[in-house]
Amino acid sequence: MKDWNELKQQYEQIPVPAEARERIKMGIAQAEQEQKTEKKSAPSLIWIKRTGATAAASLVLITALANISPQTAQAMENIPVIGAIAQIVTFRTYEHHTENTEALIEVPQIQGNAESPSANAEIQAYADQLIATYEQELQASQEAGSYALHSVYDVVFENSRYLCIRIRTTMTIASGTEFVKIFTINKNSGETVSLKALLGNDSAKLEAISENIKDQMRQQMAQDDSLIYFLDSDHPQEDFQELTGEESYYFNSQGQLVIAFDEYQVAPGYMGAVEFTIPEQISGDLSS
Repeated sequence: MKDWNELKQQYEQIPVPAEARERIKMGIAQAEQEQKTEKKSAPSLIWIKRTGATAAASLVLITALANISPQTAQAMENIPVIGAIAQIVTFRTYEHHTENTEALIEVPQIQGNAESPSANAEIQAYADQLIATYEQELQASQEAGSYALHSVYDVVFENSRYLCIRIRTTMTIASGTEFVKIFTINKNSGETVSLKALLGNDSAKLEAISENIKDQMRQQMAQDDSLIYFLDSDHPQEDFQELTGEESYYFNSQGQLVIAFDEYQVAPGYMGAVEFTIPEQISGDLSS
């Protein structure tokens, strides 16, 4: 097992400025906190931030087709997967460009039979905070150099019960830092479902999943010396301890639970945003 000094040395070699990394992490954390208290109504029109030259909305072709023609949308509903995504999710896009800065933030919204005002408001509040964080950084970035914030989404899982929308945000100041937020929506209730709620507030199951993640970390590090996790170090207070129940998660194509961590959260930055697939014998059958 690698000692703490080696881990610390490799971590400190990551070129992302620590101050910038902390600022964006604070912005993401604030967004997640505001989701619990704010219930804003999402605007019904696509909106675009304009500075200097006119910026155009970037919309995917499949979404445009679904919205232009009811006949096209109905035809898409008969196509597996494509129909479901086109019916439920559309884009809003925030764009901003200057000589040294740029932002592209895609905002998903649930529509159709699974439309959820509550979930849409949470997603909108998260996007609003990303935008606010970007705009707050503009002043600092003019002194530090180039700055970019890109946030895009994809639908990683959907069945008759759940819809999982993953939002990937990358902040670039000298180097990139990636953050992941996943909204898992119960189609029956229209509400987002936290990991804790998914597990029925069962602390024993949450602990079992935490221990499985630690086992996976140890196994990966034993098999590959280039992999490092914040675990079993000389400074245990800095190590990954356990899940809180508020982590992002989704289901993979086999219906298995996947826990997602931000870059730097449980491993050095060079490993990026990492994920762990939990065996069903540990988590139980949660997706059906």
